[in-house]
Amino acid sequence: MLPVVSTIPLRHMASGDVLSLQVYKFIGAQPGKKVYIQSNLHGAEIAGNGVIYQLIEFLQTINDTDLFGEIWLVPVCNPMSTNERSHIFSSGQYCSYEGKDWNRIFWDYEKHADDLLEFAKSQINFEPEVVRKNYLAKIQQSFVKNLEKINSPSGVPYTERFSYRLQSLSLDADYLIDLHSHANQALNYLYLYRNREESAKYFLLPFGIKFVEFRCDEDGFDKTFIQPWLALEEHFKQLGREIRFDIEAWTLELGTGMQMNPDSVEKGLRGVKNYLAYKGVLQISGFPLKGSESHNMNLKLRTQMKRYYAPTGGMIQSRVELGSYVKTGERIYQILSFHKDGTLPTVIDVSAEQDGLVFDVSSNQAVNEGEVVLGIIGELVLTSNSK
Repeated sequence: MLPVVSTIPLRHMASGDVLSLQVYKFIGAQPGKKVYIQSNLHGAEIAGNGVIYQLIEFLQTINDTDLFGEIWLVPVCNPMSTNERSHIFSSGQYCSYEGKDWNRIFWDYEKHADDLLEFAKSQINFEPEVVRKNYLAKIQQSFVKNLEKINSPSGVPYTERFSYRLQSLSLDADYLIDLHSHANQALNYLYLYRNREESAKYFLLPFGIKFVEFRCDEDGFDKTFIQPWLALEEHFKQLGREIRFDIEAWTLELGTGMQMNPDSVEKGLRGVKNYLAYKGVLQISGFPLKGSESHNMNLKLRTQMKRYYAPTGGMIQSRVELGSYVKTGERIYQILSFHKDGTLPTVIDVSAEQDGLVFDVSSNQAVNEGEVVLGIIGELVLTSNSK
């Protein structure tokens, strides 16, 4: 099966060059769900590109009768961030011109809708698929209004143009997968949302971090996609009807930034294929993998995440290993601190404030005061079957 390939102009540069997206659309012989998968939204987070490349290679080996629905693949989805450099380091966490995080700029329908409860009341007796169709139409009608502002004489900042372009590709998807890595050194895990725990384990990753609440500035790509649907589910619940739409969003964190780690790429590819087979999008031999339904994924709450910031400037030494478990009061690193006041250098011990798993550590072991040294997430708080 060969993909339909389309190139989408994204930004015209001062040099005359045009940055573009390339979208690979694999369309099955049978109707079904739409899957949208992108990678490299943050510039240093490149491992997902390896996953998408291998997905393209794999999907070309199957028949269109093995695919129910369609899969859209968008590698290097943010060329502005991917091309950003500081000396030999790839950064790309923020739009350098506007100072905004590239994954906090997206449009959230829930923030613009003030009639969700009334809409839920009007749909209370409809089948879920009818409700989904009607609600998606409302979202799309509201979304397209952004074009008026974009095309106005005064225009909008680039981040608004960029976010509109990406969301226009994904807004009508059923399943959205955003492939990230970490800016520093990190483990493989995923982020998930409420009532989607059963599906999460099919990615076969060791642990997942569950969102239970959001800050007002958290307009991430996956969150803004699924939040309107979660909100509608909650309004139905208030009206006495339990309804769960077969709409899911995931962010996979595939290891360390600036690296195409083969293990992270392999785990990402295996998880995506397994998930799509579980969802019935792909019908391929051997998938879902045996034992997937009982995979022991440790689910943790995002509120249990704690990052440790350097209390003073210096050099990190004796730091605990990535992936290790620590106990409250245990030393997790030292700072070798030099002074410019006539005194001798000192070594400062820093201890853990909670039990937990070290899930990321800084790549640079020279830190200024207030910079991240490592992150710890609390002990197991949920199981893979918890709701």
